[in-house]
Amino acid sequence: MEESNDTSAAEFILAGLTENPELQLPLFLTFLAVYLVTVVGNLGMVILILFSSQLHTPMYYLLSSLSFTDCCQSTVIVPKMLLNFVTEKNGIPYPECMTQFYFFCVFLVAECQMLAAMAYDRYVAICNPLLYNVTMSYQVCFLMVTAVYCIALLSATVHTVFLLRVFFCKGDKINHYFCDLFPLLELSCSSTFINEVLALSFSVLNIILPAITILSSYMFIIVSILHIKSSGGRAKAFSTCSSHILAVAIFYGSTAFMYLQPSSVNSMDQGKVSSVFYTIVVPMLNPMIYSLRNKDVKVAFKKLLQKMFSQNKE
Repeated sequence: MEESNDTSAAEFILAGLTENPELQLPLFLTFLAVYLVTVVGNLGMVILILFSSQLHTPMYYLLSSLSFTDCCQSTVIVPKMLLNFVTEKNGIPYPECMTQFYFFCVFLVAECQMLAAMAYDRYVAICNPLLYNVTMSYQVCFLMVTAVYCIALLSATVHTVFLLRVFFCKGDKINHYFCDLFPLLELSCSSTFINEVLALSFSVLNIILPAITILSSYMFIIVSILHIKSSGGRAKAFSTCSSHILAVAIFYGSTAFMYLQPSSVNSMDQGKVSSVFYTIVVPMLNPMIYSLRNKDVKVAFKKLLQKMFSQNKE
């Protein structure tokens, strides 16, 4: 007989990163600071690109979309995590848990696909510079971003619909600091075969294929850079791509560790640490990586500040 859609757990308990009471306050302050830096950095990047005409290019259009995704991803996870650091019972109602999982899925997949889109943008810019304005027109960029979010919404919807069919009865404590797929499936006493097949299938679509796209793009980019005769030109080309490579390495490394290995108690505990990187650390680092290593962003920021100060004086 098919299981009911109802769950026996009206509320889950989030185990969090640690149960050591002495670490709760230091971790709360640390992640609060990280979250504030993340929100200010990513929203600042979006605003800077929006109001700086010199940054109205395909590259920065994609970067603003990535910053928006990072800000949303962090907001889905961190506020609830901070609240759990200062409360005795780290409870999360079933509907809220499913909602958190859905939006986490949306922005995680969007980040994976957006990084691939940005790699393709860099490939066109360096390997086919004469065709860049045609290949990466604003219409193409808009379609790319739309496709990214369509894939993200589809993936999250399918995952969530099949997760809602799971019957939870093996306790109510989630061995994680947010509602993620594998920690939730650990509590199931109904078949999770379809959920695991979907997880593997969507991991191929949203982790493996974007990673292959990124690796292929940078293989062609490296070959093109090596053919540049001037050392200054090679340095400039490498500088353009190095920030993206750094962001990709951190994000995909931690994501693959969580979703491309067999689930077990030990891997769940290790997965919590890797999850911190792609849900909290990477969204904070991305604005720093793309701004501190980018002369155009620095110049645009100075001009925007000068414009603001000149208006205030008037």
